[in-house]
Amino acid sequence: MIRVLVVHETRLVRSGLAALLQDEEEIDAIAACWTSAPGKAASFRPQVCVVDGDCAGSVQAAGYPGGPGCELLVLASACRPGTLRRAVAAKARGFVDKDAPPARLRHAINLVAKGQRYVDHTLTLDFLQAADMPLTARELSVLQLAAGGASVPEIARELHLSSGTVRNYMAAINRKTGARNRVDAIRISQGAGWV
Repeated sequence: MIRVLVVHETRLVRSGLAALLQDEEEIDAIAACWTSAPGKAASFRPQVCVVDGDCAGSVQAAGYPGGPGCELLVLASACRPGTLRRAVAAKARGFVDKDAPPARLRHAINLVAKGQRYVDHTLTLDFLQAADMPLTARELSVLQLAAGGASVPEIARELHLSSGTVRNYMAAINRKTGARNRVDAIRISQGAGWV
């Protein structure tokens, strides 16, 4: 029996996925929101943690709620290579397209639970684009704060930089993304899943 923890910020989605998986005789699945997931993981001790890579803060290099001995399987949207890049940094073992049929998710869970990798064939191009993301980690930090509505002086204070350095980063971000301005750079980066 494979124990699966489904983590999603939307109750209906996480409950539906857990119910879908629970119908499989070799899978025992429970659902949790992000705040309750660590507690449920501690008591349930899942082998696989299925997360939506597009949920805010879901996949970070710092970790995910599955805990030790639990493999990460990420549900990803096509055309969002930034999500895949973060999932790879978090050491995800499996990647399933959100538009995939349920059988593909069950197949991926079986493989990931055995320690094997799974990459949905529909995400291949996105993986190639994820490798080509033009922004540095510092530029992403600047852009993330800008996307949150922070001004240049606020970004400078938060990142311990001068305002001129932040402006230079924003100029580099605009150039690298092909954006016309800050708002356009945020739109492009959010569309790609980088921010």
